[in-house]
Amino acid sequence: MTGPKTGERKNKKVLRRDFLVGGGTAIAAGALTALTPSSASAAMSPAAGVSYDQSEGYVVYDSRLCLGCQSCMYACSMTHEGEANPSLSRIQIIRDAPSFTKYPYDIVMSVCRQCVTPLCVQNCPTGACHVDAANGNVRRIDQEKCIGCQTCIRSCPQRPHRTVWNPEKKKSTKCDLCIDAPYWSKEGGPDGQQACVSVCPAKALSLVKKAPSQTDIGGYDVSLAPMPKKKPAFILESLTESSQE
Repeated sequence: MTGPKTGERKNKKVLRRDFLVGGGTAIAAGALTALTPSSASAAMSPAAGVSYDQSEGYVVYDSRLCLGCQSCMYACSMTHEGEANPSLSRIQIIRDAPSFTKYPYDIVMSVCRQCVTPLCVQNCPTGACHVDAANGNVRRIDQEKCIGCQTCIRSCPQRPHRTVWNPEKKKSTKCDLCIDAPYWSKEGGPDGQQACVSVCPAKALSLVKKAPSQTDIGGYDVSLAPMPKKKPAFILESLTESSQE
């Protein structure tokens, strides 16, 4: 993948259940804890008198459709950092392949929730982690202002936390809905396209405008399966005639 171009981002195209048999890429240890009810409720504990305009975009997912192929993770790290490094991905796919936990709990998808009450924004001492009013109120991190204190990482109520530490830059990053993805050739943001959503071969990711439930830990895990196609009229008539015989 080539370097970033001014005003445009480099595109990346990559190709649930069958993938588990063939194996896959291991995920770093320490990122294998799912979001707990207590941590979900913590996200709804705002500082007194503090409120924020809601983001105009949210990435939701269907864990029942996810193949566990991790294409979204590679697309994320490639489009933001220019390298295929799952540790730098702002979305994480956690596979329990060794013990083969029964479907649909064998795969956990973890996305930045763009929290209605963002603790990362509340607690950032420099304002680096902020609500970007000019880009649909997306919660994001200004790399120029980030001092690497990791307060946003400690503040994130999700497990694994969705603020990501870059050990080379010694700064934190988080999902910005591809507003600032230098290797992505398309426009991102709430009204644009996101690399993870675009590259998913199972269509297990989608962008919505309305904030999902912030108290239900499954609020972001929605059904994205297409509605079954209606049977042609002649088949329905045949089935009706058969049932009457």
